[in-house]
Amino acid sequence: MTEANPANVEKLVAAYQPQLRAFIRKRINNRADTEDVLQDVFYQLAKTVNTAMNPIEHVAAWLYRVARNAIINHGIKKREEAMPVYPNDEPGEDMLDDFSEVLFSDEASPSPETEYLRSLVWTELESALSELPPEQREAFELMELDGLPAKEIAQTTGVAVNTLLSRKHYAVIYLRKRLKALYDDILCY
Repeated sequence: MTEANPANVEKLVAAYQPQLRAFIRKRINNRADTEDVLQDVFYQLAKTVNTAMNPIEHVAAWLYRVARNAIINHGIKKREEAMPVYPNDEPGEDMLDDFSEVLFSDEASPSPETEYLRSLVWTELESALSELPPEQREAFELMELDGLPAKEIAQTTGVAVNTLLSRKHYAVIYLRKRLKALYDDILCY
């Protein structure tokens, strides 16, 4: 059977189903997902055979190509479902905004609770910063705490702008993880 047409779709499904199932099963470890992908492949076959002007000449090659693409699409969909959705597209962005508000608010006379939270956050931040590699700490402090632009820092230190941004990025990732427990404690208080 080298050509597919509406009359022999059932025969093609019966003939290729075991091999395609094994092919898909090697690449997807969930039995239910394997069956879903297999069903999608045969659905594509039936749809293509019924709507295409030209018959599929090399059925086996076509089926395996469709199966491979379905497996890739399945993997992409699974990753998208597994990714958490954060309101600001960046995990922990709210946390940093909230900490910034506590640390840098310009209240004329902050409440004792705010003063306590401010001292607690500064203590934890200083501790977390001391755990960073010196280059990352310096990049973070200069850009975030001192408010200096990356270009200015690059000119004075001789370090490339992209390198500075990368160092700051890694520092931010570490600080988010390190300060998350404190943030959760403050929220649950």
